Amino acid sequence: MIKLAANLSTMFTEIPFLDRFEAAAATGFSGVEYLFPYDQPADRIRAELERHGLQQVLFNTPVSDWAGGDRGMAGDPGRIAECRRGIDQAIDYAVALDCPRIHLMAGIRPAGIDLDSCMDTMVDNLRYAADLASPHGVAILVEAINSKIDIPGYLVDHSAQALTIVDRAGRDNIRLQYDIYHMQVMEGDLARTIERLANRIGHIQIADHPGRHEPGTGEINYPWLLRRIEALGYDGWIGCEYRPAGDTLTGLDWAHEWLRSERSAKEARHA
Repeated sequence: MIKLAANLSTMFTEIPFLDRFEAAAATGFSGVEYLFPYDQPADRIRAELERHGLQQVLFNTPVSDWAGGDRGMAGDPGRIAECRRGIDQAIDYAVALDCPRIHLMAGIRPAGIDLDSCMDTMVDNLRYAADLASPHGVAILVEAINSKIDIPGYLVDHSAQALTIVDRAGRDNIRLQYDIYHMQVMEGDLARTIERLANRIGHIQIADHPGRHEPGTGEINYPWLLRRIEALGYDGWIGCEYRPAGDTLTGLDWAHEWLRSERSAKEARHA
């Protein structure tokens, strides 16, 4: 069954962040994700999750200055101590919010540092995060992000590269975060790639291309692709990490079928 999670960093931005939990639940979502929780006390976020019956499904490790262009540090040999402080903080939040997944952001490759050194650092930080997260039942995710449009110079920008890092790290609680939008930009061949990697994927995110707007606004055949993902037996969450082309509610027409199905399944479980 397809389970959609609203990304509260990109959706419902017409209202303040803490009000977006209620808006997501009212629209039919039962899961939420976002970039970072760290500007809010964990207990404030947990209260919103509990009040509206929502599952926190994912967030990222901290960055120092997102607005200023920082996109993570896990692959930067000069920021290991800072990265690990952020991992510690992320796991504290994951435990407080009962969140089972954290995305460890690789970051932009630092100037003058060779690729092998960056990859070695990424693997070491990934092991640190996975070992710290494992006793809490938390998975650490590695995501390939397109370097053509959204984050030029991002260290990990292909799915094969991400899987090489995962394999080198060698921990059972490390999984691939597969973003369909990013991989359409970098690789294409979406259906066959998802089929091939289905048992390695711990989380999926979606947006259409071009524009990174909601499904139905671009070239990706999401009605067919989501049904294919469902047929594969994928039982994880699919995060709606897109920027609505207009207001959020108008842009949700594509999702009503899936949200109704999820709501019906939830009601049946509690009947």
